[in-house]
Amino acid sequence: MAPPARAPDDRSMDDAILPFAVESLDLRGRVVRLGPALDAMLSAHDYPEPVSKLLGEAVVLTVLLGSSLKFDGRFILQTQSDGPVRMLVVDFVSPGRLRACARIDAGAIARAIADGRVTAGDLLGRGHLAMTIDQGAGMNRYQGLVALEGGSLEDAAHEYFLRSEQIPTRVRLAVAEEYNASVSGPRRSWRAGGMLLQFLPHKPERMRGPDLDPGDAPEGAAVHDLPEDEAWVTGRSLAATVEDIELIDPQVSGERLLYRLFHEHGVRVFRPVDVVAQCSCSRDSVSAMLKSFSQDDRDHMVEDGVISVTCEFCNANYRFDPVEVREPG
Repeated sequence: MAPPARAPDDRSMDDAILPFAVESLDLRGRVVRLGPALDAMLSAHDYPEPVSKLLGEAVVLTVLLGSSLKFDGRFILQTQSDGPVRMLVVDFVSPGRLRACARIDAGAIARAIADGRVTAGDLLGRGHLAMTIDQGAGMNRYQGLVALEGGSLEDAAHEYFLRSEQIPTRVRLAVAEEYNASVSGPRRSWRAGGMLLQFLPHKPERMRGPDLDPGDAPEGAAVHDLPEDEAWVTGRSLAATVEDIELIDPQVSGERLLYRLFHEHGVRVFRPVDVVAQCSCSRDSVSAMLKSFSQDDRDHMVEDGVISVTCEFCNANYRFDPVEVREPG
């Protein structure tokens, strides 16, 4: 039986993942829209605007990748590099719980902004991007690495899928601030959107591509020039027409965007998944962490008569009387 057909829903859904398939082209993908959840994560910190935008892109990329998990687990995206943004960490717990933070060199960030060097490549510099899948206690972790060489997070994602997964993939990321008028004056808030599109034909031979450089072919061997599958050429060409504003515009629903792109080929959408900003820290977990240190270590943490711990992800501060975290006995 053919799935029921209907007009696209024009109601825009924030903080949601919309899976879709274009079966006539063997394409699958996801559209992500983030509003209040992203704004809550970024507003918890006083990052400079370019850093917030970059972290927002990392959040969208993490949701696009982490939402592919078919089990209850954790997907962690982390960068380590020599640029002004030393580290980005985004933690996604399926089906849709998020937290994120950045570590920066404040002086280097200020100089980069003054010089107008605020692209993702400028801020990240060179290093690596790690993607870790944690299936839970007693299960093996899987980690993939890709080099950061002065490009964007989109570039890094494309390189990862090319070399590690060897799945034809296109990723689009967009982040911007929205200005809303109110009685108390204009209010700024963060919005983001993204799309992931993959070519997954039933016949694996349709995914064949040329050997990756440098390969193991002898010197002087003829270079294979295998044409791309026409279905994938069509899909990635359509995805390339998506503009940033379409990914974040609250007036353009995810379904309407997909219909615009793929209506000639037939696009099928699935049940959306909600995304929430929710840190896993708590007073009890911080207390347990402090108790895991030696008494000497805890004594050195005391300042002005208290031990103060601030969560890097949500910026929540927990203060303890040293007696509270002392082991009995």
